Amino acid sequence: MSTLYEPTQRPLVLVVDDEPEILVALSDLLESAYTVLTASSGEEGLDRLRQNPGVAVIVSDQRMPGMTGDVFLAHARELSAAGAILLTGYADISAVEAALNRGQISFFAYKPWDDETLLSMVGQAAARYFLEKELECERLLLRGLLDNLPFGLAVKDQAGCFVRLNQQMASQLGHTVAQCIGQREEDLVDGPRLESLKEAEGQLAQTGRDQQVLQLPAHDGPARWHDLTRVRLDSLRNTPVQSAMLSDYSILIDRDVSELLSLEQRLRQAQKMQAIGTLAGGIAHDFNNLLTAIQGSLELVQDLEPPKEASVVRLYENAMEAARRGAVLTRKLLDFSRPRHLVCQRVDMHDVLENLQNFMKQGKVPEEIRGALDTSRLEGMSRFSSVRFSIPDEALPPVWTDAVQLELAVFSLCINALDAQSEGGATCVSVRRVARLLGRHVGREHAGAWVVVQVTDRGIGMTEDIRARIFDPFFTTKGTGQGVGLGLSMIYGFISHCGGEVRVDSAPGGGTSVELWFPAMDQEMAAAIPAVPANTVQTIARVLPENGVGSTILVVDDEPGVRAVTSGFLRRAGYEVMEAASGAEAVEKVQSTTSIALVVMDVMMPGMNGGEAARRIHDVRADLPVLFVTGYADFGVLPEGVAVLHKPYTRDALLGDVRAMLAA
Repeated sequence: MSTLYEPTQRPLVLVVDDEPEILVALSDLLESAYTVLTASSGEEGLDRLRQNPGVAVIVSDQRMPGMTGDVFLAHARELSAAGAILLTGYADISAVEAALNRGQISFFAYKPWDDETLLSMVGQAAARYFLEKELECERLLLRGLLDNLPFGLAVKDQAGCFVRLNQQMASQLGHTVAQCIGQREEDLVDGPRLESLKEAEGQLAQTGRDQQVLQLPAHDGPARWHDLTRVRLDSLRNTPVQSAMLSDYSILIDRDVSELLSLEQRLRQAQKMQAIGTLAGGIAHDFNNLLTAIQGSLELVQDLEPPKEASVVRLYENAMEAARRGAVLTRKLLDFSRPRHLVCQRVDMHDVLENLQNFMKQGKVPEEIRGALDTSRLEGMSRFSSVRFSIPDEALPPVWTDAVQLELAVFSLCINALDAQSEGGATCVSVRRVARLLGRHVGREHAGAWVVVQVTDRGIGMTEDIRARIFDPFFTTKGTGQGVGLGLSMIYGFISHCGGEVRVDSAPGGGTSVELWFPAMDQEMAAAIPAVPANTVQTIARVLPENGVGSTILVVDDEPGVRAVTSGFLRRAGYEVMEAASGAEAVEKVQSTTSIALVVMDVMMPGMNGGEAARRIHDVRADLPVLFVTGYADFGVLPEGVAVLHKPYTRDALLGDVRAMLAA
């Protein structure tokens, strides 16, 4: 079996004697099994030891001029752990006995020696030397392992006193290692840890093992979660303890599992939000089809015969406003489940927050995010000037995100923070860079740095139950008319789709901290993409010529109401319209009709979806343009760069896209 310490060459033996004939005789005897070094005096022998620290055995004469053998071996013990054998005459037996008593030598032999006996002594001394070296390596290995474990570990004797422990365990007990050695655990701790120890004693006596997960107060910060495991050595049946004394020893393991529990909680939250998002997206898809039919039908009714009576006009306007509000609500649901309008680009966090800070100081809202905010929550804009920004002077790495959505997220969090402090308080927005954190991120894997935007307040805080639900759609603690409970849901969806995550820390009466974690761009990617100024709103001016009137357009949708509204919009604009209720039917019509100039097609359809239908259509006519319409779509089924119109759409939005595509 392999050992920790194995000599790589023959053992070294140092022979010290002032008589040359003795040196030759001993060298001849030993050189067949050992590498022999010789010295003619004690001083020379010490020099040889300094030059050869791996000497395993020293064979020395006792009576030598200048330095006797016992004195030489006493000095040698300071330089080497080699086994020592003293050669002596009968007259020197008192010096030999003294050397044995002091532990300076392992054996002694009388001159003249017996060859076999001396060889046996040298072999035993060499074996002991290598055994001690191996034990030393074992001790160093165990000490290095003990001191560098990422958790606390301690060993107790039969009296319950600590005999071994690492610095991690001592720190968790609130003492140093020296203060803990020889002490009982119950004499060093109090409070919850002492109570857990008392509870563990019964289980430890019955089964030999006890494990508890509990929250313990920390000596230098908030309470932390600990996994305390206690094991009696005699309970390890697979490795029976040979020593009766060691059978009463026990092991204590203390793992700080706060980060692990936090990670598990965030993982469960992410899984829950994914499930809710999928459900919300499916519901929103069906609602969008209904809203498209309702809103479109109302527009078509107005075209047929605009209402004249005031009461009818009012009812018509109420219906249209309800449809628009339903469309906004559904869009928020979709943005939570799968943000559709993200314009990700290289964003400098300094610029974004400074731009937002300037607007808040003036009591204004950036125009690019005003439309996405509930206007009822913008009352008393002067209070936003109290928000304090803490932006470091040092450069932060850029992030790949949507600058407008980022501003909207921070602004919404500031509104929440201000609402939580109805009697006034401190709201702070800060940003910092966090170095690489492996194993702590729930979302997309990212091994680089992070940029963290934090919004804190000193408001009423939240209980654990409320904190676990704040990202659920439509969950709100505010009164009626003060929000529908989708703001934080949209922020969660936005951050998740940027590869980041949201972390919330709050306690009743202790305020709230919300952190938005963004993965920082690596240097190569950041250098290749220029930053877009935070206050720049990019718009694309689209020319909408009136050409194409009279062209044939194929409308494809499995929902009859949506298909009827879309066809009605197009017919009233002067287009010829053909209809198909499925992707397969659309392919057949394209194959049989060469006059079709454009296809307006739903994405999510049973059987053959819009993406597959478009690919088959382009196999027949590669130049035929397709305008996709969708209320909720997995854009992975669509080719890159296609035109997409989101439901519910108005007549003007549909006709604008149709004219643009026909003109192109």
